[in-house]
Parts: sequence; C-alpha cells; structure tokens
Amino acid sequence: MTSSTPLTGIELVDCAKANAKQGIETTADLCGYGSDTATFQRELQHACSYMKVDIKDLSDLIDNPTALPTSSGGIDIAPDSEVEF
Repeated sequence: MTSSTPLTGIELVDCAKANAKQGIETTADLCGYGSDTATFQRELQHACSYMKVDIKDLSDLIDNPTALPTSSGGIDIAPDSEVEF
C-alpha cells in the first residue's frame, strides 16, 4: 500500500526493506516519495544511519537466505552417509 505522506525513521526502513526487491522506483513510490528517488535515498540513508545500520544502497536491505554464514573457525559435523529409516 502506498503511503500518502513520505515515511521517515523506522517506518521508512521497514517499508524499504519489505519492498526492496521491487526496485528503487517502486519502493520510493510505496514509501511515499513518488518518483523522487534522490530524496528517498537520502532519507533512507539518514534513517539507517540513525539506527546505526550501514547500507550503501537499497539492495543492502534485501535478505539473502541462501548466503552462507561466515566461518568463525568452527567445524561442520555431518553424517558420512545417508541414513534410511
């Protein structure tokens, strides 16, 4: 749902995160900025900075569930072969 007024703060970050996969133009519009993507990006950077979240662009807000966590020096334990029950 498109916001009737430009969102700010956590509401802006939540809206941007929820719609980031649709691209910057659509996300800016849904967050209440219409076609003013420059203001949208500036306000999103400001909101994220206030929340101490470092982003370079909108794509940084997209969750990547297939990304592997970084190794912390531990080991993976898995069975040597498949078990059938």
